[in-house]
Amino acid sequence: MSSNTHTNKPVIGITVGDINSIGAEIIIKTFADNRMLEFCTPVIFASNKTINFYRKLMNENNFNYQSIKDFTRLNHKQVNVFNCWEEEVQITPGVLNELGGKYAARSLEVAIQCLKDDHIEGLVTAPIHKKNIQSEQFNYTGHTPYLRDAFGAKDVLMFMTAENMRVGLLTEHVPVADVAKYVTKENILDKLQMMKESLIKDFGIDSPRIAVLGLNPHAGDEGLIGREEIEQIIPAITQAKSNGILCFGPYSADAFFARSMYNQFDGILAMYHDQGLIPFKSLATGEGINFTAGLPIVRTSPDHGTAFDIAGKNLADPESFRQAIFSCLEILEKRETYAENTRNPLKKIQLASE
Repeated sequence: MSSNTHTNKPVIGITVGDINSIGAEIIIKTFADNRMLEFCTPVIFASNKTINFYRKLMNENNFNYQSIKDFTRLNHKQVNVFNCWEEEVQITPGVLNELGGKYAARSLEVAIQCLKDDHIEGLVTAPIHKKNIQSEQFNYTGHTPYLRDAFGAKDVLMFMTAENMRVGLLTEHVPVADVAKYVTKENILDKLQMMKESLIKDFGIDSPRIAVLGLNPHAGDEGLIGREEIEQIIPAITQAKSNGILCFGPYSADAFFARSMYNQFDGILAMYHDQGLIPFKSLATGEGINFTAGLPIVRTSPDHGTAFDIAGKNLADPESFRQAIFSCLEILEKRETYAENTRNPLKKIQLASE
């Protein structure tokens, strides 16, 4: 049973990320504004000592919390810190070291177990560092593949979303030299299907239009600059259309963004990390966030990294993190509405006739 039985506010889990990064700072800044408690019941997966360290460092007196070790003590009127470790840990803001990664992984592991046990309804993750989090337990290039395996999903889609665009990635953290081998008809079809389903269930768009970018400059110039478009991408688009997906392309990535063509689409499938993220971070209006589509649970995160250069200096901007909280809540609500509408066929008939 969910812990959310006494209130209609969702219980949102928050991982602390690398304990030497800006994670704790942006969490504290976000929830120092008590109005956030009107929207959700936050549970921060960390330790009292870590949160106290940063609260004192920031001199943030408006941030109050209670400590819990199990969900029977959950307080819906306050920030809750779920103690994931008791030991003294040396915190050194801005320093990339083994401890930062070890406790980032601990926070994530405990939060995921609580999601599986239905104690929390959504997850917002503060940034981790890809290098120092590596261990026998965490052998992944980031949150996205880790979450895929934790929830046994066949595949997931890294989906960057903002007010004016949503960009999904065919390949995420792979070396540029290896990108082309992942650009296959099967992979593109899988990601397009996932994007379509997510746009319908998670964003409430009934008939989403999806743009597909080419891999090569000028989308291959009809085979003059690479053959991936002709051999993989165009056949995938053709097949996807016959599967009922409204998708178009392949578009030359530079012209697509320069001419603001993204305004005509509900989602964009980019072939590799920087092809999607550079325009997204440059052109997104409002605060962009990262959402993992294809999971049975809702997970969002800010669209920035650990920012060790400003950690501990009280300079970190919490806006993207705050937006990640709101996006998590919105997606939970959209999923509930979708489930309700598809569960009750009479309601659908009634809605259609109105």
